Amino acid sequence: MTIHDLEPKEVWKNFYALTQIPRPSGHTQKVAKYLVQFGKDLGLTAFLDDCGNVIIRKPATKGMEGRKGIVLQAHMDMVPQKNADKKHDFTKDPIETRVVKKEDGDWLYANGTTLGADDGLGVAAAMAVLESKTLKHGPIEALFTVDEETRMVGAKALKPGLLQGDILLNLDSETEGELYVGCAGGVDANVSLKYKEEPMPKGYAAFHINVTGLRGGHSGMEINEGRGNANKLMARVVLPMLKDLKGKLISFDGGNMRNAIPREADALVAIPADNKAKAEKIVADTLATVQHELAAVEPTISITIAPAKASKVIAGRTGLRFVQAIYACPNGVDRMSLEVKDLVETSNNLAIVKTEKGVITVQTLLRGSSDTLKADLGVAVQSTFELIGAKVYFDGAYSGWTPNLKSPILKTMKEQYKKLFKKEPLVMAIHAGLECGILSGAYPNWDMISCGPTLKSPHSPEERAYIPSVAKWWDFIKAVLEAAPTK
Repeated sequence: MTIHDLEPKEVWKNFYALTQIPRPSGHTQKVAKYLVQFGKDLGLTAFLDDCGNVIIRKPATKGMEGRKGIVLQAHMDMVPQKNADKKHDFTKDPIETRVVKKEDGDWLYANGTTLGADDGLGVAAAMAVLESKTLKHGPIEALFTVDEETRMVGAKALKPGLLQGDILLNLDSETEGELYVGCAGGVDANVSLKYKEEPMPKGYAAFHINVTGLRGGHSGMEINEGRGNANKLMARVVLPMLKDLKGKLISFDGGNMRNAIPREADALVAIPADNKAKAEKIVADTLATVQHELAAVEPTISITIAPAKASKVIAGRTGLRFVQAIYACPNGVDRMSLEVKDLVETSNNLAIVKTEKGVITVQTLLRGSSDTLKADLGVAVQSTFELIGAKVYFDGAYSGWTPNLKSPILKTMKEQYKKLFKKEPLVMAIHAGLECGILSGAYPNWDMISCGPTLKSPHSPEERAYIPSVAKWWDFIKAVLEAAPTK
């Protein structure tokens, strides 16, 4: 079985088309051009706004002209993550898909990379609505935003007045049967620390430390699962080498996406050559410890040490102090909500660490349902790095989406879900960032809900879509459009 055999074909064929168009964040021009032409080929109004968002309008079907207009919203870009042994250029190569049969049903994976179902399936479903000749609906607008995965660029730049709808259906949540009415806000923390280099001390030897085999994942959806963070684990290995073995840091490189839990990290350290056995024991002992601690969530952790070549090290105590700060920096869940069961209130993802050309940089993503608690966590991150003399600044802030449990479209969607599937959907808030909160700033009149099919491990090469959930979700979307409230 392949993707071409999956039902509903009207959704999966569009998703397949998207897998053939490279569309990592920052490289969405090709998919935007494709979508505009897709709309024009259907005889619909389709255009790019000033930021590169795509807007396509479809008139109401006969007899549905009096219904409220619905905006179907999804983002065009995907997170580019791959396994270390996978050769793949996300700016040029298509995504390879594979169907995997499991006890609980069939799942669609990619081959060693992220799948792009986040949010390609949302885009594909909206495309299916646009091209349908049998579906009954009121006025439809499709809004495909640019670079959601990197600081919500398209949502922030959307101008008021471009869209005419009354209701926004965000198609970017990741559990079928759940209706999302609220989400966390976020802010980016950026750290920089200058360093100087000096010759490697006499009698020292360089070693390469490599942390691999972690699952990674979505820093909002899966931050509460206790998955390993490669940057934190690297600090755990390197710190005793620098303190106890009188080592020197040469370089540190881990993670590559701010909203993905880092899966891999590399470091170069220099230690007295006669301490090689002690360094190897630190690696072996640390690996055994974290294998025990994380056995339930990280079954394939690997930490290795191997000889390397280097002539310079980071001068003075800067390397040691930096690794201590990485060790101390808040990471993962900071606080759980006191009002919503099992909802993460605040978290920080220590996402990217790099040493390059005399500057150490760190990038983290803080999320929070409360702006004040998010800011408080930011002070903790800032204080950690300012204590070692680093500069810290915050940008890219966006507020969360406050739930409206009296939403008219929520009432309609709950009724339609129960009618179709004989059970109530769950009404939820989510710790991940959705574009709804930002979009409401430009369109405060919108009544908004987010829904989607079931995805697992987005933002990692384990990303997969539960195939049966897509059919249920598609039937649900069709029913909601047909039952849209009147104006």
